[in-house]
Amino acid sequence: MSGEMARIAQLRMQGFHCSQILILLGLEKQGKENPDLVRSMTGLAGGLGFSGKNCGALTGAACLLALYAGRGVVEEQEDYKLNSMIQDVVQWFEVSFGEQYGGIDCCHILNDDPWNRMIRCPNLVVETYLKVEELLKDNGFIPNSETDNTLS
Repeated sequence: MSGEMARIAQLRMQGFHCSQILILLGLEKQGKENPDLVRSMTGLAGGLGFSGKNCGALTGAACLLALYAGRGVVEEQEDYKLNSMIQDVVQWFEVSFGEQYGGIDCCHILNDDPWNRMIRCPNLVVETYLKVEELLKDNGFIPNSETDNTLS
């Protein structure tokens, strides 16, 4: 997990938000770059445009799952496992963080304390990323060998 923490810390210091960090990690795992996609993830930051609504790590996780299982061109089909994986990550997030912080919105997680962004969010992003990787592995989107050296 230390590799993920270091990379997430680096991306945070570069000014990226939780949702952007998750998609950047996924793109890096695929050996891709997509600045337009990363830029679009800004809309999820801070709980949907810093409105304090659904956590950007959670919505970013849904987007990361869709990066692997969604449809991107006319010739593709969305994988039938996508919505199930998203439901799994939402359920996991609600139990893991929603119960702990009183909800899954940024305003609950941060509890109106800007320092909580520094204290709570890094671990939340790491744990969410690891859960997404687990779902992708369990559903055959990434081989087991790829997760053995996660972002090292």
